Amino acid sequence: MRDGERKKHPEHQLTPLSVKRLGPGRHSDGGGLYVLVDDSSRRWVFRYQQDGRRRDKGLGSTRDVTLSEAREKARNLRKVARDGGDPFAVRESPEFEKAAREFFEGRKSSWKNEKHKKQVLATLEAYAFPSIGRMRVDTIGPDEVLSVLEPIWTAKPETARRVRQRIGIVLDWSKVRGWRTTPSPTRELGTALAKQSDAPKHHTALPYTDVPGFIRDMHATGAMDATKGALEWLILSATRTNETLGARLSEVNAKAATWTIPGERMKSGKPHVVPLSARALEILDARNAAHSGKGEFLFEHSPGKPLSNMAMLTLMKRMEVGAVPHGFRSSFRDWAAEKTNAPREVAEACLAHIVESKAERAYKRTDFLAKRKKLMDDWATWCAGGAKVIKLAERGR
Repeated sequence: MRDGERKKHPEHQLTPLSVKRLGPGRHSDGGGLYVLVDDSSRRWVFRYQQDGRRRDKGLGSTRDVTLSEAREKARNLRKVARDGGDPFAVRESPEFEKAAREFFEGRKSSWKNEKHKKQVLATLEAYAFPSIGRMRVDTIGPDEVLSVLEPIWTAKPETARRVRQRIGIVLDWSKVRGWRTTPSPTRELGTALAKQSDAPKHHTALPYTDVPGFIRDMHATGAMDATKGALEWLILSATRTNETLGARLSEVNAKAATWTIPGERMKSGKPHVVPLSARALEILDARNAAHSGKGEFLFEHSPGKPLSNMAMLTLMKRMEVGAVPHGFRSSFRDWAAEKTNAPREVAEACLAHIVESKAERAYKRTDFLAKRKKLMDDWATWCAGGAKVIKLAERGR
């Protein structure tokens, strides 16, 4: 250690090299931190006074705890003592990843479902654990949190805000457990992070002129018939991913050529009746045949299990089209505006959008089903215009 460093930190008497070379005995680093060396071990100890009694608290082996880590532990314990606490009662703080998994596992009963818990942990696994996962929760400060957030703060603002919130929850819980002496530093970041854009990020869509060719190319891929059928159904019905993948055979009235999506799966919270074109009914027949009319879901990966919510997106990524399934709603809306004379309220009703004021909705007595039926039939004709109408396989998925 250089002389300047000794003067700046007079309590720092040891170096990493000297720790390895120390002979048997007790060796002080200052500030209550010692290395105890005997024939069988070499370990860190923090010595302090409590109610007139001298006490020693073990901090771990020098093989597992570095000199800088031991100093940090001693610093935290000195603060506990200054604040009137008992350093001996302070438990060894876990690494951030272990603490996070313990926290979220302990709250699994409060999650809406297992998928939600996995999504929460997935954000930490992707962005937080690589940087701070192996750090003990009592050593994580503003700089460490910034190292996680800065790379994604403006590029992925919504994700970054969720990561920040979840890091904060874990660190605050760690304080309650006695593993930290300070609240989460996520509240202290202030101007250290750049201003995020408030502009909404729109789903990437294919131009409506490219949709017929896309459907043709999609059916030429080796993807599962269920995935291809689901994606074409989504396009023809102008619905959202979760609405399509959650479609049940019981929701479809083939005779009336309608599909009624229950309110719990709709963004608006209200049931939505979708008129089905002749092509959509062909897809329905093919899917019925695929599971002998005994399936629960229209598009199943295996009996009784719907396709993954990533199935259609993965197919589009493999096709390298630079768009996402949700974007086909925009494709439909642009087509309706530019290629038809459909009134705006009819096109918006096809998308289950609410465009009227509350007062206007109180007097509206129609859902434009007949007009929507005509528009969706025309959309199906457009979608088939640049491609052959391909019969889906009647067996297999």
